[in-house]
Amino acid sequence: MEIFGGLEHTVRETEPLAPHTWLMLGGPARFYAEPTCRDDLAEVVRRARENDVPTRLLGGGSNVLVRDHGYDGVVINLSAPAFSEIRVDGNELYAGAGAKLSHVVATSVREGLAGLEHLVGIPGSVGGALHLNSGSRSTDIGQWTRGATVLTRDGELITRQSNELVFSYRQSSLDELAILDAKFLLEEEDPAELTRRLQKLWIVRRANQPSGERGTCCMFRDPQGVSATELIEQVNLKGTSVGRVTLYDRDPNFLLADPGASSDDVLKLMDLVRERVATTFEIELDAELQIW
Repeated sequence: MEIFGGLEHTVRETEPLAPHTWLMLGGPARFYAEPTCRDDLAEVVRRARENDVPTRLLGGGSNVLVRDHGYDGVVINLSAPAFSEIRVDGNELYAGAGAKLSHVVATSVREGLAGLEHLVGIPGSVGGALHLNSGSRSTDIGQWTRGATVLTRDGELITRQSNELVFSYRQSSLDELAILDAKFLLEEEDPAELTRRLQKLWIVRRANQPSGERGTCCMFRDPQGVSATELIEQVNLKGTSVGRVTLYDRDPNFLLADPGASSDDVLKLMDLVRERVATTFEIELDAELQIW
């Protein structure tokens, strides 16, 4: 491991990635880094860049599919405490990118800060949620974001202010190598009322989607003006399986990977859905699932 000599406390070789992803599928990473501080992170990025080693950031792994042969580069996970801090100051909430989104939602509700409770049940980390602008039908995380610290691919730390941020459906302008932290401006509300709202939102989400369960993920973004779920239902693919992977019966835009499934099963099932929808409606579905 000459490239990362001296960083053995941070970088490991041939790390299985399946345990680090929500689908629990895929092969190993050539290198796997868990930096404990920003200096370690910057050094890993610098050495990877100098040696032309491709680099990816892995958050909670809830929307990532690693191919069966793995990833021939360095995968960086910001799960260390230095990247997972959550704190509240008045009606502002600060969160590290490695913090679990569920913890941020729970903290905001406990502190009587409204806005993020609509994200209940969405798995993953704050960094991943910001990158893809995770949300519900009524709101998204970008609506409440007022700034973010990012690490560029050149290793430079930059703070993006709210006037520099652009959020749209399942997309954001935060596309640098890594998001390190973010600040949210929320609305003060009675914690008891917020808790009741959170519980109702959780019940509704659980009734319709397998959110919060390992081995599941959402496949496609909604095309403009229609939902991917409705399109898949109308081509009669609900419950369809390829290998050990099945479309969820209540929301066929979600798939369930049983033990023994492969990443190739997932890709074949997604191709089947995409082809059937394109043939029937002349609509191309864009993947929400990130494929490495």
